Amino acid sequence: MSERFTAGLVQMTSGTEVADNIVQATALIREAAGRGAELIVTPENSTQIEPDKARVLAEAKSEAEHPAIPAFAALAQELQRWLLIGSLTIRASESKCWNRSYLFQPDGGIAARYDKIHMFDVEIGDGQSYRESKSFEPGRRSVLAELPWGRLGLTICYDIRFPQLYRALAKAGAAFITAPAAFTAVTGRAHWHVLQRARAIECGSYILAAAQCGTHARGRRTYGHSLIVAPWGEVLAEAGEEPCVVIAEIDPAAVAAARHRVPALSHDRSFDAPVVDNALRLAGE
Repeated sequence: MSERFTAGLVQMTSGTEVADNIVQATALIREAAGRGAELIVTPENSTQIEPDKARVLAEAKSEAEHPAIPAFAALAQELQRWLLIGSLTIRASESKCWNRSYLFQPDGGIAARYDKIHMFDVEIGDGQSYRESKSFEPGRRSVLAELPWGRLGLTICYDIRFPQLYRALAKAGAAFITAPAAFTAVTGRAHWHVLQRARAIECGSYILAAAQCGTHARGRRTYGHSLIVAPWGEVLAEAGEEPCVVIAEIDPAAVAAARHRVPALSHDRSFDAPVVDNALRLAGE
């Protein structure tokens, strides 16, 4: 672990036009850098939230063709910052895309890519249906990256509900885990804070959760409340419900301290598959 550093989260209300969202993100990234952030994180779907899935696929670009990649690479190099773009829509095939995070180094190079593993296929009662797997190909591998201050684990949004992914990242050395998101207003009000804090506490890791906020095309609403959570579970920084930047000082030593106080990562034990132990008694035998 190394010296303390400053992390900044960009909270956005992304629209349907990629070019407009690049402009919005760039302004907020510059603000974060101006406030001293050395690692800057943007939300899931930073450059497009488009409810028309046919249009998403029709407009999807390969990595080599996507206009956001050279734009953000140049920005990282100009600002001399580590820049985690929460996710971009990248064409995977004629019928599917990847929901992919990009970590840019201060020299503009791509340090890591992560494809969202868990697909958001749900009915949550807000009048909209979410079927991410119809348009997106799930990722198949977890991803870590080396930063000057320690090891970073990459996740995206719905991944937060799968603690086994976070535990695997933490056991592989992740001191910080990014969780960029576009949480719906309904699930955000119910679950956002507790999920982010739970993953931080379980892993003894910092959670950096940059979020989408506000009202998007066709009335889709996202929750906002971007969070930086410390390894002991304290919320160090929280946004509201409007586009903004929040920052906090990150102390890598706090990771070791939390894991020393509760060394749960070293206490895993194997166990047999669950069985209904009282099944025969309930049957009257």
